[in-house]
Amino acid sequence: MQVPFGDAEALEREMDVETAAVIFETVPATSGIVIPPDDFFSQVRDLCDRFEAVMIQDEVQTGLGRCGEVWGIDTYGVIPDIIVTGKGLSGGMYPITATLYREHLHPFMHENPFIHISTFGGAEVGCSAALQVLDILEEPGFLEHVLEIASEFERGFDSLRDNYPRILAETRQRGLMMGIKLVDPNLGPLMTRLGFEAGLLLVFAGNDPSVVQVLPPLIIQKQEAKQVLSILDGLLGTLEGMLSN
Repeated sequence: MQVPFGDAEALEREMDVETAAVIFETVPATSGIVIPPDDFFSQVRDLCDRFEAVMIQDEVQTGLGRCGEVWGIDTYGVIPDIIVTGKGLSGGMYPITATLYREHLHPFMHENPFIHISTFGGAEVGCSAALQVLDILEEPGFLEHVLEIASEFERGFDSLRDNYPRILAETRQRGLMMGIKLVDPNLGPLMTRLGFEAGLLLVFAGNDPSVVQVLPPLIIQKQEAKQVLSILDGLLGTLEGMLSN
């Protein structure tokens, strides 16, 4: 059963004592970097507790510092029962995934050790890379750096919205999980192409091509962030010129 993302009332209507689990991506990337209401996940947590359902959080893209905390769900002050992670867990160097779960689920996992399998399980080299990533994540100042760069982008996005109101409908951001929503779904693929030609890797969201994802590496420096914003400014100017012709 699917429910509209960010709609706790819709979720409540679909849940009952037969509901085994609820799973959400903290910030759905391919849906267009959709930022839920601030109280959405606390309501999800309450509903899962009421109906004794397992709350599962997909943190494959939002986790490991991307949103300014270790996990994106941490920015909402909520603890899920299960977190699934991957991609950034090895810094993109080696395929690896992991499933994290709270202590109360351990007896079940212990009694059913083969119920969870993974395409990338048993990756010894991946585990070595993951340990290095976790060490970096725990370095003093690392998450503060992510938030500092996120603030730089937030200020830049404010300027872009002021400069291009005819073409830029909205900016979306949770830390360095960011997206730019354009006024027409045809513009996302075009901006992706123009960005590639300008040296900036942008990917339009598969389920909402009007949104272009902006996902810089977490080690990006302030001057590089300014460069990204400058390129975005140029791309938006080019798109606006195309629409005017």
